[in-house]
This record gives sequence, structure tokens and C-alpha cells, in this order.
Amino acid sequence: MITMNSNIRPFLKWAGGKTQLLDEIIKELPVDIKQYRRYVEPFVGAGAVFFYFLENNYFEEYIINDINSKLINLYKVIRDKPEDLIVEIQGLKTKYLELDTKERKKLFYEIRTNFNNNCSSIKLASYFIFLNKTCFNGLYRENSKGNFNVPFGKYKNPSFFDEIQLRKISRLLNLKNSNGGFKIKILNKDFSELKEYIDANTFVYCDPPYRPVTVGGFTSYNKSNFNDKSQILLRDFYKLMDAKGAKVMLSNSDPKNLDEKDTFFDELYSNFNIKKVYSKRNINSVGNRRGKITELLIINYKR
Repeated sequence: MITMNSNIRPFLKWAGGKTQLLDEIIKELPVDIKQYRRYVEPFVGAGAVFFYFLENNYFEEYIINDINSKLINLYKVIRDKPEDLIVEIQGLKTKYLELDTKERKKLFYEIRTNFNNNCSSIKLASYFIFLNKTCFNGLYRENSKGNFNVPFGKYKNPSFFDEIQLRKISRLLNLKNSNGGFKIKILNKDFSELKEYIDANTFVYCDPPYRPVTVGGFTSYNKSNFNDKSQILLRDFYKLMDAKGAKVMLSNSDPKNLDEKDTFFDELYSNFNIKKVYSKRNINSVGNRRGKITELLIINYKR
């Protein structure tokens, strides 16, 4: 197997982030993956898989999408105004680290309030990174009104950001195609609106909000709340992509971690190949429950 570069680290902490699962994902790619011209990722999140493909020049065209408009704003600001963003984050970092715990907490909630109200695109992007690195467990969660509501995380020395990494990511997002346009399209749509971008020359990787594997688990990634009905709608979208001839990989939780009799995904994707892979759960409110669990990779092809 050819060793590929994987120097870009995701710039966000992300529930269900795929950095640790990347080797398993690569193993399950179609053997003819390089023959596909376009890559589509309907739930880009922190982008670990996307950046791996981009850094290793797998495809001619990339379409990344997420329903989270504030996340998509962050991607666009990193692409278009990285230096302005770095200045903003550095200012927040310096201010935060000079404060004691009580004052840090006060600053956190002030920024969270500002984040949930109108502000410039650059401030919104800097607030996103600040909150991601200082909130509880790095979660992103919205209430029914669409407001970010994760509490303060009490970290002594959060990482905040890496200037070199942000500049590398900005350069990658600015790659141009043969026509002089962006090689990467950055969209803010519901996954169901991506049909027009998918055909038999497309590889699609879907990493939706996971079905909870703990009682009372996390699903409120955005105000729409990605529940079982949403998972079924995604299955319908998966079938549509399959009918179009696209190669599709989808990751999700394994319900059997919680209940061995739970066959939700077995039934939902009974016509496709379901593979179990091991992952270490990094985001859990109970520290001693952060350990290896199985996750699912669902593919519509034979390698």
C-alpha cells in the first residue's frame, strides 16, 4: 500500500471526528477510487476525510457541504481571509489566558451571546473556534431556536489554533481548477439538496450526526435535531445516490454498543454492505466510558 500524506489536522474538536478512523476508511475505499472525478461530502464537520483526499489529490473537484451555516462561514473565512481570522483569534486567546477561571467563564458566556447574535463574518468565525476550544468537551449543539448552548469547559490551557495549519488549509481551499475557478465548492444546504452534484463519476462520503450510542445521547447538532426520521431520509438519499451510479460510503454508530438487539441500521441498509470498525470514543461526559467501541461503515460497492 502506498503511504499517503496526512499532514493537515482538523482545526476543530468535533464529536464523531474521523481522524482516528481514517486508516479504516482508506482501507474500505473502492479499488478504483482515483477514477472518480468528483468528491461530495454532505456533512463536512471538521473535514478530516475531505482534507486527506484534498492533500493527496484524489479528485478533480470537491463539494463540501454542511447545514450548519456558522460552520460553513468558518470554512469560507479560512479560505478568503485567513490573516484577519488569525489576528481575531490571537486577540481572544491572549485575553482569555490572562484571566482567572471566574473571569474566563464570564468571557466565555459573553462571546457565546455575541456568537448567537449578528456579527461580522470574521468575528463569527473567530468566535466559533474560541467556543469550540473552550466549551465543554468541544461539542457543537444548538437549541430549538438555533442558538449554540454548550456550557463553559474550564480548560486551563486550550489549544485554540495553529497558525501554520490554518494557512495550509487556506491554501488548499484556494486551489483552482483548469478553468480558474475554485476546485472546492463550499455549500450550505440540507443533504437532500445535493442531488444535482452526484452522478456515476462521483464518490460520496456521508458522516451524519450519529445515532446515539448512550442513553440520552447527543443528537442536537443543529436546531433540526437529526433523529431516526432523519436517518431514514438519509437512507432514502443513499438509495438515490446508488441509483445514480455513485460510489457511496456512510459512517454511523453501531446501535449494538448499547443494545445487542437493536437492528436499526441492519434493516435500514439491508441491501448494502455493512462493515464494523473499531473507534475510540473521545467525547463522553463520563471519563471512564471513553474507550473502544464499534462503528459502522456502509458501502454500496465491493472493493
